[in-house]
Amino acid sequence: MRHLLKCTTALAAFAISAQLAVAGPETVSGPGVNPECFAPWSADTKFFQWEAKEGPYRVAIVNGFVGNTWRIQMIKTAKAYAEDPAIKDKISELKVVSTGTDAPAQLGAIEDFINQGFDAIVTIAVSPDGFDRVIRLADRNNVVLVPFDNVLDTDKVMQVNEDQLTMGRMWAEFALEELKAKGVTSGKILEVRGLPGNSVDRDRSIGINEVFEADGGDWEMVSVVGNWDDGTTQKVVADAIAVHGQFDAVVGQGGSNGVIQALKDAGHPWVPVAGESENGYRKAIAQYSDEGLKGISIGQSPGLVAIAMKAAVSALEGNVMPQLISVPLPVATYKDLEDGKNFWSDLPDNFFTVNEFPPCGVNISGPAIMAQDESDVN
Repeated sequence: MRHLLKCTTALAAFAISAQLAVAGPETVSGPGVNPECFAPWSADTKFFQWEAKEGPYRVAIVNGFVGNTWRIQMIKTAKAYAEDPAIKDKISELKVVSTGTDAPAQLGAIEDFINQGFDAIVTIAVSPDGFDRVIRLADRNNVVLVPFDNVLDTDKVMQVNEDQLTMGRMWAEFALEELKAKGVTSGKILEVRGLPGNSVDRDRSIGINEVFEADGGDWEMVSVVGNWDDGTTQKVVADAIAVHGQFDAVVGQGGSNGVIQALKDAGHPWVPVAGESENGYRKAIAQYSDEGLKGISIGQSPGLVAIAMKAAVSALEGNVMPQLISVPLPVATYKDLEDGKNFWSDLPDNFFTVNEFPPCGVNISGPAIMAQDESDVN
């Protein structure tokens, strides 16, 4: 009898472990659904397919840091998109939390939403690693976990992002081209970094520095940390000017309005500036380009959250999805800025200008976004 009980227990444990082993997405052959929207990162990107669930779905947004305008607009965009007729009927409940920069707090929130029975969790990871346990928990419960923007160093989850390494390279290449057009082949470059510890900040900085190191010019790189925040960036750029004097170009990951204000306040000559897609930054480029502010604006859109939400719902519907989804880089330079098209003189300076993704059918208006708030939805 005792032997039979042991066998029965062993068989039950084997059945449970086999069940757990097949939980989560299956790796399948491509192509995936709607490749114009959900473009695979490369030819080597693998594809996932989850077992289809009947909707509507419970979706949670687990943000980390919320102390800059990009994150605030991202949360507002998530709320606005959840009300969009294209997806509203597919989402029965939306929860939003911001956990700060503490990784255990974010992991705890994700685990809590999994245990509550949410169908999908969209997150901006505080750190590019350390998520293995919650990934396994999500798979065991057939929960679709979708990191975006600050993604993870793993291929075990579906992720949505723009190519941060390429973005950093494009910023640096633009600055070098503008400097060489003026006959400048050496000098001081100010790099304004983002939030420390994130994969986005890391990859952008690698791209920026790779280009300058490969150029062969005698470039002195001065790096400051602006946290992608206008106020913080303005202060650290002002401090850098006070300590180091004049720079030949500024390559900033974000907080671009702060870069411009610090240059103006210091009476610093206009130089080539590379930055993000803040509306005020684009206004300044359009206004001062003839005076020497040759700028490039590449947008890491807060609207990525809408693509991540759309991808999560598509996965829950049983569609084949790329493991890593590539969103094209929206680029504008001083040569092609146009009021009412890629910046708006009547919208706030801290509004991020890129919120349209035509291949995905996502077009969230500025007023719809600004009508929301950034508070948690518990």
